[in-house]
Amino acid sequence: MSWQSFLIDFFTYGLLTYSVLLLSCYFFFATLSIGEIRNYLRKNSYTDYGLLAGSTQAPSVSILAPAYNEGANIIENVRSLLSINYTNLEVIIINDGSKDDSLSKLIEVYDLYKADFFVNSQIETKEVNGVYRSRKEVYKKLIVVDKQNGGKADALNVGINVSSNSYIVCIDVDCILEQDAILKLAKPFLENTKKRVIATGGVVRIANSCIVESGRLLKVQLPRQFLPRVQTLEYIRAFLLGRMAWGRLNGLLLISGAFGAFDKEIVIKCGGYNHKTVGEDMELVVRMRRYMQEKGIAHKVSFIPDPLCWTEAPSTFKILGRQRNRWTRGTIETLKLHKVMFLNPKYGFLGMISYPYWFFFEFLAPLVEFFGIIAFIVFACLGVIQWSFFFSLLLFIFSFGFLYSVFAILMEVLTYNQYKTNKNLMALILTAFLEPLIFHPFIVWSAVKGNIDLLRKKNSWGEMTRQGFTKEKVQQ
Repeated sequence: MSWQSFLIDFFTYGLLTYSVLLLSCYFFFATLSIGEIRNYLRKNSYTDYGLLAGSTQAPSVSILAPAYNEGANIIENVRSLLSINYTNLEVIIINDGSKDDSLSKLIEVYDLYKADFFVNSQIETKEVNGVYRSRKEVYKKLIVVDKQNGGKADALNVGINVSSNSYIVCIDVDCILEQDAILKLAKPFLENTKKRVIATGGVVRIANSCIVESGRLLKVQLPRQFLPRVQTLEYIRAFLLGRMAWGRLNGLLLISGAFGAFDKEIVIKCGGYNHKTVGEDMELVVRMRRYMQEKGIAHKVSFIPDPLCWTEAPSTFKILGRQRNRWTRGTIETLKLHKVMFLNPKYGFLGMISYPYWFFFEFLAPLVEFFGIIAFIVFACLGVIQWSFFFSLLLFIFSFGFLYSVFAILMEVLTYNQYKTNKNLMALILTAFLEPLIFHPFIVWSAVKGNIDLLRKKNSWGEMTRQGFTKEKVQQ
């Protein structure tokens, strides 16, 4: 056998094996998520959230919302947070050295004054310039912290130090929450008595083109622009299928930084958020799970499928590329920091299944695809490609990806059905067809650039420009 034949066979059958393993995982996740969502909907139908909302015995929750140059949306978002239906709640906005008018807007609209406030510095952070409270009784839940710029992780750690409640809910300040979001997020902490629930995540949806007024989501609309629309499909697929399945297996390693609840006691024991990584949300979850595993404490990270949080997605390739570059660097940094877990039976399911999956199919997948394309181009130039086999494999992978996305759309329709019209459904299906041709190659390239930037020791966060939410009136 010539070296060319060996390389071609290695490339062809290696890629085929990798693809079959990855697609088998997706098929398994889809199957598992069906039962998990049905089970959740059945149990949830018997829950009276009104009792929990008004109960003084409900878990006490502090919402932490870091804000950096969020002047476009900050007033709407704070209104949304203050309108949440929950008794034991405080809302902490952390102004992380914004260069825009975020702080001045908050001071003016909510009649804030600098309070004499003791900050319990259990976690080391950048200096706090001041803590503000409102003179108006209606805003007594609101606390605004002004601090020196230190990044999102440092801002969240300041929020933890300032908070006075047992559980923290960390969100992006550009998010709009449903009125019962905290109720549903707090429920898993009360339900599970055999295992300590250390974190809970919920579904994040895309708010682009939705109608928002006074901090409330008035009407859900499918994004008109292609990039936000394809991210809508991506989020449906990732949350309803992927994370529901991992939640069922108790193998979740990630709670979205846009919206997640944590047991504050465990967070503090683990040292809070790591400000040396750009993937602080995933890194904290992995560190908490590693801590619990090493202490021999039975624990669980829960996930609920309700669409509780709506956020503005990047609408340009430039901003989207920065986001996915950062996600890639954060994933690699987290895996590197906790490499001791890799195939280590001491960490049980996390070490033997969850970590290896993230390593092989989240971290390596873009690299495998990228170098596979390069190898294909080289072999094509040499004229040694088996074209019939290649096109058969390409058609199989494309068809599976398309059908997987259509299945995710079907699951959305059968459960929460946020995009009700036939026009919206057809738009999502068309988006599923176009995604592999336009969106996916760009995501792969952004991930490759993330690997390159990590090797170059580039640690920048990457500025995320917001356009603001749609505020026009809903047509009756």
